[in-house]
Amino acid sequence: MKEEQYSNNSFTSAPINIRNLTTPGYSPTVLFENHKLSEIISFVSIKMASRGKSETSKLKQNLEEQLDRLMQQLQDLDECREELEPEEYEETKQETLEQLSEFNESLKKIMSGDMTLVDELSGMQLAIQAAISQAFKTPEVIRMFAKKQPGQLRTRLAEMERDVIVGKLPRDVYTQQKVEVLTALRKLEEKLTPEEEAFLSANASATLSQFEKVSRDLGTGDKVLALASSGVEITKK
Repeated sequence: MKEEQYSNNSFTSAPINIRNLTTPGYSPTVLFENHKLSEIISFVSIKMASRGKSETSKLKQNLEEQLDRLMQQLQDLDECREELEPEEYEETKQETLEQLSEFNESLKKIMSGDMTLVDELSGMQLAIQAAISQAFKTPEVIRMFAKKQPGQLRTRLAEMERDVIVGKLPRDVYTQQKVEVLTALRKLEEKLTPEEEAFLSANASATLSQFEKVSRDLGTGDKVLALASSGVEITKK
């Protein structure tokens, strides 16, 4: 396979329109025909041979764009949930999670034995693990976590605080999303206030608590990869 095939991010497909699922006769499997996650591995094997700083940056950008598209797919799916049959919703969501697992496997291969890439991509690895394990359920929060954007997470939190006060955001949704934001901030080594720590302790779900416990104080690339691998196996069972 020639490198030219992947120039200009050509291995990433056009955004998927989940709303097509509501079109009569449309099959959910069509959603995935243009996704070529397995090609990431081939792309990386070419790049790894002679990769400098610019190549690493380009690789990271490609991976972030792929993750963005999967997160958008989850977000669109949730927005269209009422328009879909329950079985159709669950089937499509599961297929998306399986794609995240495949993406996760690609990241493991990319990062294996390369500490520079571990440093660059470990945040993305943990964010994907949070999504696969369903510890995090909010695509936008997962996206910010993956890109290591504590400032944007803080902005999101402020917007949520405002929206719940004016009744724009249901209290249960607010609680779930705030726990996700605070967990992401903690993983990004941002300082939480005592009030935020107390909120997190009081409201974290069992799944999120397990994610926190297993991933706490991950200091090496091997541990990051082991966490991601264990999450994929749990999801497959």
